[in-house]
Amino acid sequence: MIVTIIGTGLIGGSLAITLREKGAVDKIIGVDQHEEHLQRAKELNIIDEGMPLDEALQCSDLVILAIPVDAVLQVLPKLMDKVRANQVIMDVGSTKQKILQLVAGHPNRGRFVAAHPMAGTEYSGPDAAVRNLFTHKTMVLCDVKNSDDDALEMVEDMVDKLQMRTVYMNGEEHDLHTAYVSHISHITSFALALTVLKKEKESGRIFELASGGFESTVRLAKSSPDMWVPIFKHNRGNVLDVLDEHIHQLQQMKSLLENEDYDAFYKLIQKSNKIRKILK
Repeated sequence: MIVTIIGTGLIGGSLAITLREKGAVDKIIGVDQHEEHLQRAKELNIIDEGMPLDEALQCSDLVILAIPVDAVLQVLPKLMDKVRANQVIMDVGSTKQKILQLVAGHPNRGRFVAAHPMAGTEYSGPDAAVRNLFTHKTMVLCDVKNSDDDALEMVEDMVDKLQMRTVYMNGEEHDLHTAYVSHISHITSFALALTVLKKEKESGRIFELASGGFESTVRLAKSSPDMWVPIFKHNRGNVLDVLDEHIHQLQQMKSLLENEDYDAFYKLIQKSNKIRKILK
């Protein structure tokens, strides 16, 4: 099988590495708007060669869009117009409703599979690609009823080779749930980083005390704005909803501290500990 990966960064590169190691592909073609990314991906043996998109499409069985959501919305219509009956197009974007709305009703809609691997790091570019990024993680497949059986089968087989578990959702469910388990984590980390950077300017020496707890909490703030601004843009309603609840919880904690109600604060933290039942 010949696979073209559009976007040779963290997700696209990690997919390429794993698929090659699993013997799931015969050739991997890279497409990237940054020529230096293609060169680096070749040096790292992530891809076999780089090609322009139109040329790559002519010889590929599977095309994976591993680029920011804004870019997916620009590139996907062109691919849908040109895809052949024996080809599959798959995206791995972090939001789904806008993408699915874009392809709804297209005569080639069946050749498209919408997917989102729930995996990643705070790094970007070809050098961020790693082995086993997806092992035992979750792949969300969305609106699969609108994908052709053979297209879905190809993607499901790939997911099995990646050793991922599969969850099926519609686009609305996906965007709501990822707002709560992924998008809020990133926006909170960005805000915390800005808070500490501001206080460091005022007080100095804060980072001399930073240790593992701080690093693990704020590490997501190193994530690329090129990826995350489009996610917040296209999942704006859900992100605002979860932000409202998050701000409410912070205000509640602030009020308890102001009133020195430590018994209530204790109970609130104790209540939060129930997350252990979910995150074992």
